[in-house]
Amino acid sequence: MRFAFVRMVVLALAVLSVSTAAFGQIGISVNFGPPAIPVYEQSICPGDGYMWTPGYWAWDPDAGDYYWVPGTWILAPEVGFLWTPPWWGWEGSRFFFHDGYWGPHIGFYGGINYGFGYFGVGFAGGRWDGGHFFYNRSVTNINVVNIHNVYNETVINNNVHISYNGGPGGIERRSTPEEERWGQERHIGPVAAQTQHFEQARANRELRASVNQGRPPIAATGRPGEFSGREVVPSREAGAPYHPPAEHGGNPPSGGGGSRPVHPNELPPFQRPAPPNTGDVNRDRKYQQQQDKLFAKQQQERQQLQQKQEQEHQRMDRQNASQAQRQQTEQRHQQQTQQLSEKHTQQQQRIQQKQHR
Repeated sequence: MRFAFVRMVVLALAVLSVSTAAFGQIGISVNFGPPAIPVYEQSICPGDGYMWTPGYWAWDPDAGDYYWVPGTWILAPEVGFLWTPPWWGWEGSRFFFHDGYWGPHIGFYGGINYGFGYFGVGFAGGRWDGGHFFYNRSVTNINVVNIHNVYNETVINNNVHISYNGGPGGIERRSTPEEERWGQERHIGPVAAQTQHFEQARANRELRASVNQGRPPIAATGRPGEFSGREVVPSREAGAPYHPPAEHGGNPPSGGGGSRPVHPNELPPFQRPAPPNTGDVNRDRKYQQQQDKLFAKQQQERQQLQQKQEQEHQRMDRQNASQAQRQQTEQRHQQQTQQLSEKHTQQQQRIQQKQHR
């Protein structure tokens, strides 16, 4: 009787482990964050009824490396079901992987901007109506000759490529009560085609972050598992420079050598625009005052961020931080600097656009 009970427990554990493996990477944790989401175009939808599942970074414990799982088109397992993407989240001292799933609503996926309708909250790439899926043409790459169930709805994209929630430099967003409730609904894990797609990506050395430096040569595919042919889309560029810890093959980031600036004092000086001369004295004076005010504010923000980062360097020195911690901090500093630079560029563009209206 005791032997039979032990056999039953062992069998139950075996089944549980198989279910977990089939459902993706539940339980996977890593001590440094994944690369940024690469910049790429969406492959064209292969036919009516297919739904977009965005690409993401997964972890291969055997290789000790992140690898890119290309975005692809999948048929929904049930009418009315939508795909909630997987995501990485900082929990205490490590990054944990949360697998994606199919369900009647889009749940929480870390606030990650995966693009193509998945901009951090919900899904703006399409919707179910009367048992049929309709595509939003403004964010979805479809052939309207073959697919007629479409609509147009403009969506604002924040263009942030950070690939994880919480922790150093991560997305600062928490799930809402509604998302929590939807996360408890009946779910279906990744379907067989997705599992096959995932395994093929894992076996492809070119998709490892250490090889492609955050710029995978296969960013998206037309159908799951098809990693060659006309429907394969490469990434245009990495979402941000990738600097893994030294023990994982990384090198200390540097502000020189053509790489992106790590700290604000490595950014190029502000380029002051030439004084306006539209013939409207009052308008030109107002524009110049706006420019001067913006210039002073941006200079102050650069100085404040530089001071904050220097204080973190000093704190790490006092605490005798490890090389991995220093690398992680520098990666976060680089993301902060890039975000500040992009923000300042956008502010300058808005003022110039107003001036030329």
